[in-house]
Amino acid sequence: MSTTPQTTDAAASAVLEAVLNRRSPAAFSREQPARAQIEQLIQAAVRAPNHYRNEPWRFFVLTGPAREQLGEVFAESLKAKLASPDAPENAAALERERAKPLRAPVVIAVAAVKTDNPKALPDEDLSATAAAVENMLTVAPALGLGAFWRTGDAASDERVKAFFGLRPEDRIVAFVYVGYPEVMGKLTPRRDVSETTTWLGWNE
Repeated sequence: MSTTPQTTDAAASAVLEAVLNRRSPAAFSREQPARAQIEQLIQAAVRAPNHYRNEPWRFFVLTGPAREQLGEVFAESLKAKLASPDAPENAAALERERAKPLRAPVVIAVAAVKTDNPKALPDEDLSATAAAVENMLTVAPALGLGAFWRTGDAASDERVKAFFGLRPEDRIVAFVYVGYPEVMGKLTPRRDVSETTTWLGWNE
């Protein structure tokens, strides 16, 4: 008798459905999720696979005025890159940058930090942290939440890293925007897997 789990199993079907139907919210309500809900997201995140169990991920949960403080750092980051930062034509771009963390009631910055494990490879730790973020996105709907993933230039900026107490060698993998979705985005199309998959050694 085969011991392979069947996709008809209720739990397996629920997971598959969550992955295949994952969508990003287009808008959030102003209501702040409970801390227990955010903790459940993070508990799901840390079950991601990680070579050597290095656990390089770090989570910074921002709400209320902390989001405004992050927005100011975002604006400073952009301003430092502009040739004429005080020019009137740049004011709108700086304001958009400042407002980014206010798009959701909770923002979770997720970083991969360099640890002391001599066997740990930075690329593996980065991939593990990205997998942790994907866990959060997948679990969010089961908690009644929506979540979307953003990075952008700010993720690699030294000012932004310093805001979180991170070092230059650490990597910000995601800014995860979390809240109760008011409007869900559409399920975006993907190419058929036959276009992106190569089967080797299969006789079927």
